[in-house]
Amino acid sequence: MTQYPIVNGELVIGGQSVSQLATELGTPFYAYARAVIDARIAHLRAALPAAIKLHYAIKANPMPSLVAHMTGLVDGLDVASGGELAVALASGMDTREISFAGPAKREPELEAAVRAGVLLNVESFREVELLATLSQRLGLPARVAVRVNPDFELKSSGMKMGGGPKPFGVDAENVPELLQRIGDLGLAFEGFHLFAGSQNLRSEAIVEAQQLSFELAVRLAAHAPAPVRTLNLGGGFGIPYFPGDAPLDLAPIGANLAALAELAKTKLPHAELVIELGRYLVGEAGVYVCRVVDRKVSRGQTFLVCDGGLHHHLAASGNFGQLIRKNYPVIIGNKAAPERTETVSVVGPLCTPLDILAERMELALALPGDLVVVFQSGAYGFSASPRDFLGHPQAKEVLL
Repeated sequence: MTQYPIVNGELVIGGQSVSQLATELGTPFYAYARAVIDARIAHLRAALPAAIKLHYAIKANPMPSLVAHMTGLVDGLDVASGGELAVALASGMDTREISFAGPAKREPELEAAVRAGVLLNVESFREVELLATLSQRLGLPARVAVRVNPDFELKSSGMKMGGGPKPFGVDAENVPELLQRIGDLGLAFEGFHLFAGSQNLRSEAIVEAQQLSFELAVRLAAHAPAPVRTLNLGGGFGIPYFPGDAPLDLAPIGANLAALAELAKTKLPHAELVIELGRYLVGEAGVYVCRVVDRKVSRGQTFLVCDGGLHHHLAASGNFGQLIRKNYPVIIGNKAAPERTETVSVVGPLCTPLDILAERMELALALPGDLVVVFQSGAYGFSASPRDFLGHPQAKEVLL
């Protein structure tokens, strides 16, 4: 991929060749490049109006050192569990710029969040009642925003997180009643959180979702017990994974957000507008590397059998939401400028036919000891995979 140089025929990540990294770390491993993250965020900042705050959604990649690096680049962090909250609190981010969403927050998680002073995106009447009890017991006002399940969906999104029946958030038609209860209980209401979907490469769909989200927030604000101080418009920004995918065009999104920020001056005059991104910030900044252990030919088809696979990188295997399996970008990293190629399938060590990293791809002629590199692996890789399945060694992670 263009964000990584090739030197002497080898892929270079963070200034080190893939062979050097494999020698130092052993295989398999994930490597994340700070420079690629920095460049992506700079590119995004240039396209967005200064009034828009940028949050990193830790769920995309919760590696502590990566999250700590992000704190110097983004305006806030969004978490989805007590474990992610602990990572965020240790990162150095101002606690007032941390928000916590999730449909089944447990009482100890809510208590930790109230004690830390982070913003809680409440997703049910149960959470509001619990927070009122906790606030009274702790003598600390719970900061709350309402996560709204909107009455629309993000068109063409990889995963629809809002619209229709969903376990996430509170249905928009029930939000006025919830806002009344928040006011009655004296919680510190701050705003709304809307997240319609993810992995979208159509800027017009993202623009429409942001416009609809803003309009819905303005309508709901009329029922709020206090002025809206924050409006999280979610994310949905996708990255190209497969042949034919085009990078997201940021220009229409930036122009639309500038218009919304201007509109907010009169419609929501006390509110800061936030977008919450994960995959878009880190997805292209990571690679997964495993080593070819065996080369087998079965009835005319060649298989490269590796020491890593589905258990480390579920998404690349196609089992993280793909309806029809497609190949991530893959190369033989120590033969990145090959003279000879062949059509092969790259598989892992697991006893399941689902353990596929590349299916019938044109790759450099590879032998045992060569290194397979899977690009677009910085998000939903290591932490979103069944790493204990069949008891193979864990992959390592490194931030370069």
